[in-house]
Amino acid sequence: MTLEWKLVVDCADPHAQAAFWAEALGYEVEDNSALVGQLLDAGVLPEAEATPDRTAFRTLRAVRHPDDPFDPHSGTGLGRRILFHAVPEPKAGKNRLHIDLHAGPERRDAEVDRLKALGATVLRTVQEPGSHHVTMADPEGNEFDVQ
Repeated sequence: MTLEWKLVVDCADPHAQAAFWAEALGYEVEDNSALVGQLLDAGVLPEAEATPDRTAFRTLRAVRHPDDPFDPHSGTGLGRRILFHAVPEPKAGKNRLHIDLHAGPERRDAEVDRLKALGATVLRTVQEPGSHHVTMADPEGNEFDVQ
């Protein structure tokens, strides 16, 4: 039996992280306004837990692949999805899990430049037998590789 999954990334600003990764991956930021509105109207979600425009949760924001299905009642993706979750503590140390972006050798440099324009930074370029990639950090310092 297989399981469905999502990648959850702890961060300081889930909305900024979702915006960055949606652009980086060509994903869509989830629109959870219907769900947030329902929960607020039912009194289940305190106003302080929603964004001021009532379109999203204050401490959570997700991105999803544009071709994957989603629940129209909640806006929640039902396929490839990354959820950014606000946590109080800052990032400390190296990621134990990271994302690899596969651009290919012919597009790698252009992708690195595009990601830098979105707010990523280059940490190092790795050239070793069987691998050539650029290790970068997203705007909050989470490492990822562009191959």
